[in-house]
Amino acid sequence: MATKAKGMAQLPLNEIIAGDCIEVMNSLPEGSVDLVFADPPYNLQLRGDLHRPDNSKVDAVDDAWDQFASFEIYDRFTRDWLSAARRLLKPNGAIWVIGSYHNIFRVGAALQNEGFWILNDVVWRKSNPMPNFRGKRLTNAHETLIWASKAEASKYTFNYEALKALNEGVQMRSDWHLPICTGHERLKDANGDKAHPTQKPESLLHRVLVATTNPGDVVLDPFFGTGTTGAVAKMLGRDFIGIEREAAYREVAAQRIEKVRRFDRSVLEVSTSKRAEPRVPFGQLVERGMLRPGEELLSMNGRFKAKVRADGTLIGKDVKGSIHQVGAALEGAPSCNGWTYWHFKRDGKMIPIDLLRQQIRAEMDERPN
Repeated sequence: MATKAKGMAQLPLNEIIAGDCIEVMNSLPEGSVDLVFADPPYNLQLRGDLHRPDNSKVDAVDDAWDQFASFEIYDRFTRDWLSAARRLLKPNGAIWVIGSYHNIFRVGAALQNEGFWILNDVVWRKSNPMPNFRGKRLTNAHETLIWASKAEASKYTFNYEALKALNEGVQMRSDWHLPICTGHERLKDANGDKAHPTQKPESLLHRVLVATTNPGDVVLDPFFGTGTTGAVAKMLGRDFIGIEREAAYREVAAQRIEKVRRFDRSVLEVSTSKRAEPRVPFGQLVERGMLRPGEELLSMNGRFKAKVRADGTLIGKDVKGSIHQVGAALEGAPSCNGWTYWHFKRDGKMIPIDLLRQQIRAEMDERPN
């Protein structure tokens, strides 16, 4: 068992804890979790069995854990587990909650009432949804996820460039087209039936964890079920804490996670935003002699010139200021990225000054922690 100490308390990492999620969360150390992924009971309010046209029974969610006597009771349950989850989150932590039209609107209101700050809602559009057999409603082909930070001021994790890379270089949208669990991914019990009626696909958790966590982060799932969150967290080098009151689900989850192989550390790092890279002032290039005062810089199109000043500013034709300000003024543009705009000459070749910035950043990465 891996643990992380926080004061006198120990954080049970990579374990599945038996018990009521609210009681267990309230027993864990405050401010110890980076992300919560929650797939709470949907409170489907089913009225009798559902049958296909051939009269075979649909394996719907009719378990006791999904049944609540009233909306009032369900709302109280939602408030209690959200409050417990928020206490566990670090100041910059965040939560994902997934639900259907039966419960997600009630959960969304409760999130805001508890002090969470909603960042996005995501529509998971199922590529292979269950048909509407009665023909009295639209086919229910999606579920909704809400992503929220612990507070409005939280500096939450968002790996924008990693999601863009997952999406072939295109900005990731808030509608995700992914299949439900089928085939080999769908876990079965000893009788060959579904081990869990609402098992989520690993592709969904992969996207969530790559987007909003980093290797080594702690992810808590208070409704662990058959362990999709734990399995994906283990693969991606994240630690998990699972809470599940049903013994049958815990057994399946434990067996599943035991078989999971953690990816090699070399492939766990994801693409990061340029904003997340260490800031390097242009003046540092001058201080270190990588560029000399009086040295001439050329615009990328060769139309303009400017000289480097000792204080890390530039002076060009009737204008002086930062590398960005001078570039924008000379081009008559509202803004300019001076790092890619300005070049210097070495051995007759034009080289962007950004290359020098990257050299400094590489040195920072090589420093011992």
